[in-house]
Amino acid sequence: MTTYKDIRGTHITTVTTDPPAPVNGQMWYNSTDRVIKGFTSNPAGSWATAPATNTARRGLGSAGTSTSGLIISGADSGTSGRESEVESWNGSSWTEIADLNSARWNLGGSGASNTAALAYGGSEANPSVTGKTESWDGSSWTEVADMNTGRSLVGSTGGSPYTSALVFGGSPASGGEYSAAESWGGSSWTSITAMNDARSYIEGVGSSNTSALAFGGYDGSSYITKTETWNGSSWTEVNDMTRPNGRGDMQGVGTSTAALSAGGSPPNVALTEDWNGTSWTEVADVPTGISGAGGIGSTSEAFVANGRQGPSSAISVNAYEWGAPTTSTVTFTAS
Repeated sequence: MTTYKDIRGTHITTVTTDPPAPVNGQMWYNSTDRVIKGFTSNPAGSWATAPATNTARRGLGSAGTSTSGLIISGADSGTSGRESEVESWNGSSWTEIADLNSARWNLGGSGASNTAALAYGGSEANPSVTGKTESWDGSSWTEVADMNTGRSLVGSTGGSPYTSALVFGGSPASGGEYSAAESWGGSSWTSITAMNDARSYIEGVGSSNTSALAFGGYDGSSYITKTETWNGSSWTEVNDMTRPNGRGDMQGVGTSTAALSAGGSPPNVALTEDWNGTSWTEVADVPTGISGAGGIGSTSEAFVANGRQGPSSAISVNAYEWGAPTTSTVTFTAS
């Protein structure tokens, strides 16, 4: 319905202080500052090109935030070429740091920064998988307790790698899909309640081992859109992702109540979806189709890097930055 504001616009009023809750497009004259001001918003969010990484690879683990993160291991070619290389992100550039002890791809990663992380599972050689777990203290990787079930193509979440991480789904060496989940308590993995749907190529986000979101993946016959939440004791199916055609190998960031999913396959897509705790909403696309990349950050600011990109699915060093919807007050000046 057309409103009076749509027809006549918003009048410029004189105020002594800026209004506390202006609407998009509102303008006013601030008599104290003696300037005309306005309020603008970008309600959709957008992607931009970010600094490239040092080495192209796919099937990475990842951990951390948009200013302090890691992309871990991966493969620089088809089903071979496994890497142990790790790169650290400081908010402006990528730096190669100490390698993992075990080169692998399609692994899980957890951690709150680039100085504390956990890397686990994945494939060391085709078709074998591993349950090896390594802990990062900011200077070196140390092997710690193995997972109960070795697997690759897992979903993973977690905040502090020293006390809290979660791994679920995935695939064994012989093929097939797992629904099993495990919780990391700081020194060992414990088997917990299995997911409702077994799947590999699954994506997950979350801040601890008691709160997680799992979405997408391959169930053995098709790619799916199903989403499940974990509350520390059980998995619950919630609203599916928006597109009817499922996908896997996505890049996810965020928590169980505020998450972002970018890209996925097959084939490589640029689709981005935002989770608000109840449902998924389609938002701005990544600049190119992307799958098997590393993702760090949150729904406010995120980075996805590497993976298979574009129509050719070439393994890339390219990275992209997500900027959340923004609002700001601007001052108008004469030119």
